[in-house]
Amino acid sequence: MPRASTDHHHVYVVELSRDVLLEPRFRKANPDYDPARPCVYVGMTGLSPDERFDKHKAGIKSNKYVRLYGLRLLPELYEVYNPMPYEGAREMEVELAIGLKEEGYGVWQG
Repeated sequence: MPRASTDHHHVYVVELSRDVLLEPRFRKANPDYDPARPCVYVGMTGLSPDERFDKHKAGIKSNKYVRLYGLRLLPELYEVYNPMPYEGAREMEVELAIGLKEEGYGVWQG
């Protein structure tokens, strides 16, 4: 079944440098972090994940952790969900962040 034209929102996951663990707020938000897993930022956007990542890195409506520590997108963690309607993306952002945190990832959610 083709997706409706309103389904142009995406969830995305950015791998963060482990240097983000030097940030007290990030560490406090991830008490069960497993060092074998990466640190990530989970967000949602009406743009493509590539465009949104570029804007973060350029400081445009950026999250501090992505701007300072963002390394690359991790499409294997989100591509299966995209695209979707706005409300679906809002919900999936939260669900994806919770799921990754439960797997031991260090997670910051947009």
